[in-house]
Amino acid sequence: MDLIAHIDRQLDALAARSLTRRRRTAETPCAPRQVVDGRALLAFCSNDYLGLAAHPRVVEALREGASLYGAGSGASHLVSGHGRAHAQLEERLAAFEAPHLVEARALYFCTGYMANLAVLTALGGDTEAMIFSEALNHASLIDGARLARAGVTVYPHGDTAALDAQLAASQAATKIVVTDSVFSMDGDLAPLPRLLALCERHGAWLVVDDAHGFGVLGAHGRGALEHFGLRSPNLVYVGTLGKAAGVGGAFVAAHASVVELLVQRARPYIYTTAAAPALAHALLASVDIIEGEEGRARRTHLNTLIARLDGELRLERWQRPPSTTAIQPIVIGANDEALAVSAQLHEQGLWVPAIRPPTVAPGTARLRVTLSAAHTHDDVAQLAAALNRLERNGT
Repeated sequence: MDLIAHIDRQLDALAARSLTRRRRTAETPCAPRQVVDGRALLAFCSNDYLGLAAHPRVVEALREGASLYGAGSGASHLVSGHGRAHAQLEERLAAFEAPHLVEARALYFCTGYMANLAVLTALGGDTEAMIFSEALNHASLIDGARLARAGVTVYPHGDTAALDAQLAASQAATKIVVTDSVFSMDGDLAPLPRLLALCERHGAWLVVDDAHGFGVLGAHGRGALEHFGLRSPNLVYVGTLGKAAGVGGAFVAAHASVVELLVQRARPYIYTTAAAPALAHALLASVDIIEGEEGRARRTHLNTLIARLDGELRLERWQRPPSTTAIQPIVIGANDEALAVSAQLHEQGLWVPAIRPPTVAPGTARLRVTLSAAHTHDDVAQLAAALNRLERNGT
């Protein structure tokens, strides 16, 4: 019982700082309008940026994939779990990202977390390597750097001058710069063109986690590399498939030699059961939508919603970090106030989560508003009006 009491004291300490997290149970498909814990809500919290999670073509492809390949893969990719659907998806993704990579090959993972662990532990697999990590990187990149045998140094957010100095001073045989493309709590973009120029000058890899850019950025939805018009053999690209693509998993696209190294050495790939092939089959439909005219129309609509929210909000006390992406943070400050605002929105039928430390820095608790192409202009106007009232009148 002493062990349980120790845990209970830790839980009480979290509650005292307004840091307790809770789950809600969605009873209907991921969409702007959901039934959650028995209540109808207008949601601004999912990463389903293009509204593909419940798209009829994707749902039908998932159903078809299950009928073709069954419910599970049965083993890891290197034993017997690598199916035709996985192979087809990897070929499709490699071709999709080929304009930005040299001799592109792609590898499919169960989750983005696993893909990031795989890349950093494989590329940074010896003590002669050094990882240069962006200060606001996602937890999966931080953990991947910690698990690698390489040394790790952190450069300040967006500070390419500081990174240049760090790279110049390093004697590491292998240098790896790693960054998010779209930062998940602020919505801003990494300065990828400047980062790539530094990597090419210093002979470093540039690992780009495009979790929140794939499908959304670029004329064809190829992500941040297309958005900035980049192409280089130094690039290692991680795309997430459970956000804008609407299904699940992730992929790494890079030079064929890099991907072969992952196949041979990446423990998160080698030692896990392959994702259900039906998911890969459904993702083929998602990529087709993303690349086609419907995907282009959805991105255009999403951009109009982002502009609409910007035009409708009239905030004075709360801060809005500049963001032109689907992630629209509203920084409130104190944990308890952020929770109170989120609760008031919930009372009005709006689902907007409060994000608190350690996900964000102390004193910067915020609402993380995420927009989707499945939202309407009226949805966004309703949210903006509610936020304006709450800030003006208090909670």
